[in-house]
Amino acid sequence: MLGRKLGGELLRLRDMSGKTQHQAAQTISATNSKIVKMEQGWVPMRDPDIRVLCEFYGLDEPKAVARLLELAKLDRDRRKSKGWWQHTPQAGAMAEYIAMEDVATGVRAWQQALVPGLLQTPEYTRAIVVSEGLWDDPDEIEGIVDVRTKRQARLSGPDPLRFYAVIGEGVLRQQVGGPDVMRAQLQHLLKTAQLPNVRIQVLPFRAGGHACVGGSFNILSFAQTDAVDVVHVDSIAATVWVENDAESATYGSFFERTARLSLAPKDSLGLIESISEDMH
Repeated sequence: MLGRKLGGELLRLRDMSGKTQHQAAQTISATNSKIVKMEQGWVPMRDPDIRVLCEFYGLDEPKAVARLLELAKLDRDRRKSKGWWQHTPQAGAMAEYIAMEDVATGVRAWQQALVPGLLQTPEYTRAIVVSEGLWDDPDEIEGIVDVRTKRQARLSGPDPLRFYAVIGEGVLRQQVGGPDVMRAQLQHLLKTAQLPNVRIQVLPFRAGGHACVGGSFNILSFAQTDAVDVVHVDSIAATVWVENDAESATYGSFFERTARLSLAPKDSLGLIESISEDMH
């Protein structure tokens, strides 16, 4: 995310200066493909290259250049750090999302099919993985359960993630794993909702149509100045990342509109408790 932001800034400066990729490459004695990789955020960037390109593009404001150099340092530091998920094959396609989640300050999640991963019990996760039918090896299944459980550490500790979940009522009534597993899952929601950094709301059936009817998604927010919210949309066949201001803002607006149709947190927990008590 940091690399893509830095690359986008350099691309914007190049476009404003009217320079070509070939000219930029010649300036730092590189190939065109390296400029492409830099502007797409695929590679870490050296401070000398950034300084030369800023001068070539006509950026002569020391504070602006210093901000880009700071962003580059943050990006390099993040790339060097080795998170636990990088040594866990079961993280699979979720590895990039977990890396984002690890450095995020807040996540807004809309779910209309499943309990959000950060709020799942191991038994609920296991039931989902088994029902998908993609894994037969018990060790692989337990590895996936372990990955999801480790992610939940972000909800506690000295700098916990702010997590705001809006969940469709159908999620609470779908008996994933059977009534016993689901009852325990609902009780876990009630317990986790007591954390000061966790907010849970339920969109009731009676709300009818809503802005987020198209599908579930997560919106990740970051502490870095001017950082754009990143939206993660995961479906059966593909994963989509949304990283530009306009589209991210649209998802944020849809989330807020759906949240306003949802029950207040206190009433949401009351509904969760009622469904739990009636489950058999």
